[in-house]
Amino acid sequence: MPRLLIPVETAPGETRIAATPDTVKKFLSLGCSVSVECGAGTASGYLDQSFQDQGADLVPAADPGAWADADLVLCVQAPAPEALSRMKSGALLVGLLSPYSNASLTTSLAAGNLSAMALELLPRISRAQSADALSSQANIAGYKSVLLASSALDRYFPMLMTAAGTVQPARVVILGAGVAGLQAVATARRLGAVVYVSDIRPAVKEQVESLGARFIDPPEMEDKPSESGGYAKQASDAFLAAQRQQLSDQLAEADVAICTAQVPGRQAPRLISEDMLDRMRPGAVVVDLAVAQGGNCAGTVPGETVVRNGVKLIGGNDLPCTVPNHASALYARNLVALLEPVLKEGAVQLNTDDELIAGCLISLDGSIRRQDVLTPGGN
Repeated sequence: MPRLLIPVETAPGETRIAATPDTVKKFLSLGCSVSVECGAGTASGYLDQSFQDQGADLVPAADPGAWADADLVLCVQAPAPEALSRMKSGALLVGLLSPYSNASLTTSLAAGNLSAMALELLPRISRAQSADALSSQANIAGYKSVLLASSALDRYFPMLMTAAGTVQPARVVILGAGVAGLQAVATARRLGAVVYVSDIRPAVKEQVESLGARFIDPPEMEDKPSESGGYAKQASDAFLAAQRQQLSDQLAEADVAICTAQVPGRQAPRLISEDMLDRMRPGAVVVDLAVAQGGNCAGTVPGETVVRNGVKLIGGNDLPCTVPNHASALYARNLVALLEPVLKEGAVQLNTDDELIAGCLISLDGSIRRQDVLTPGGN
């Protein structure tokens, strides 16, 4: 019988948990035993008793015995190296492990003979949609970014007709039409704003317009980027320069800009420059969801609001942590969808011929399978 451990998240600011009472019940039905560290779900609204009521065992936080007994550890962010050193040889770690150029994680996995699945590397194929944690969390980030912008803006979002006259709707420009960007479009439209969307991929125009937004056609260049494996490909410097010139006029008339453009494992493209910010009106708001990867907008700082010549620059990193109850519920369901086929006949069985497993399995019994990601150039 595989033993699962749900630990307390120790990363600063992390409020989510990798399981809910509902998913604990599901894992128990799959033949697992489940241990939950005391207080693991408190910040996301899941009390210890609710886990216990579903049949989970409660264990003290950071209990060495619980870590040593676990065959499978489910986390949101990667545990500290000290915690990983407590895991028994051959155990499996699953979570958002920040694998890109993560030398310390490589060392811990190899030293402990551990297997690990990084959800950031899950192939974006139709069969993987229910397990796609990046999408479930980006959806929340896009929603919350609009709420932050509307709260900080000095104007209404919707058009209002009042006895004192008509108030024109806010003009919102969204950079990037991935999962976060499309949810930002939908949320801003629900609040009544006029929404424009810029993206390097012409193929997303239909999705944008179906949500009631207006698509800003990208510059006409031969090296237009598209996407690969469901992720946006890195655009050339020439294309990005042409796009920035195009955006400058749009941003000069905007009340809100929401930046969502990210490329996995790379520095976020700088889309809003100092010169473009100079043209934005005082009172306008920029929310940068790519701030942790260097930022799409000049001057943004992770987790802070910077006022630059009257323009509010909001560094919107870790926004799913501000909606921890639903973020945890969706993330926990992603884990169930990924692991249900793995838990067979009372054991953890990793089929490396399955592209879903092979794509995100970064380590198998201490053997590093994704040197290209964990230690680029190492192979």
